[in-house]
Amino acid sequence: MSSPTWALEARGALKCFGPVRALDDVTLRVAVGEALALVGESGSGKTTLLRTFNRMVDLDAGEVCVQGVPVAETDPVALRRSLGYVQQEGGLLPHWSVLRNVALVPWLQGRADADSRARDALRLVGLDPDTFGSRWPRQLSGGQRQRVALARALADGPQVVLLDEPFGALDAITRGELQVAFARVVVSLGVTLLLVTHDLREAFLLGRRIAVMRAGRIDQVASPEELLAKPATPYVAELLEKAGVT
Repeated sequence: MSSPTWALEARGALKCFGPVRALDDVTLRVAVGEALALVGESGSGKTTLLRTFNRMVDLDAGEVCVQGVPVAETDPVALRRSLGYVQQEGGLLPHWSVLRNVALVPWLQGRADADSRARDALRLVGLDPDTFGSRWPRQLSGGQRQRVALARALADGPQVVLLDEPFGALDAITRGELQVAFARVVVSLGVTLLLVTHDLREAFLLGRRIAVMRAGRIDQVASPEELLAKPATPYVAELLEKAGVT
């Protein structure tokens, strides 16, 4: 059994898609209440790793645990409902109102106060439920849709939130505003966060630690300060230079 200090843990994770090793003996630990950002180029394995934690991807070998429990031993539906999850395009149901979208997980969990939880979550991300709750996703801007997606991920009070390029489809100004707003929300809630991003600046803003992935392996896990001061490999140094954060 994993230590309870680790909210998320992967040990020797291996996942192949045909001849490609998307994950190649990956070990990673995320402490309770920590925000960790996975960065790397497209195809590095970061999204595959994130999706092992909610069993959207099952390993070929190794083990993944959530809050000390191996995910292979859990019901995947129950596991997914216990975790917050935001993907790049938000994944809102277009035929449901904003309030109903946000209330989805509490409703599935049988909460009598599902709508109240949804309204609180909308306020948390800066959207007035009286103004936005009855709108349809098509009536929202891209930034508003991502705020709704974040509210949905938070509505049932998960202890762990997984984010897969949540701001990647937004314009630069909206992206920056939402990153700052999201950072405040994460700090206020104290949740464990695993963020996938190709944007190193975003990783530095939102992550207490950064894990740099390349070709299915982790090159380095370090704080932003340590990453800047002591890049562990030439690839990490090159990534920092390209991002202009050196």
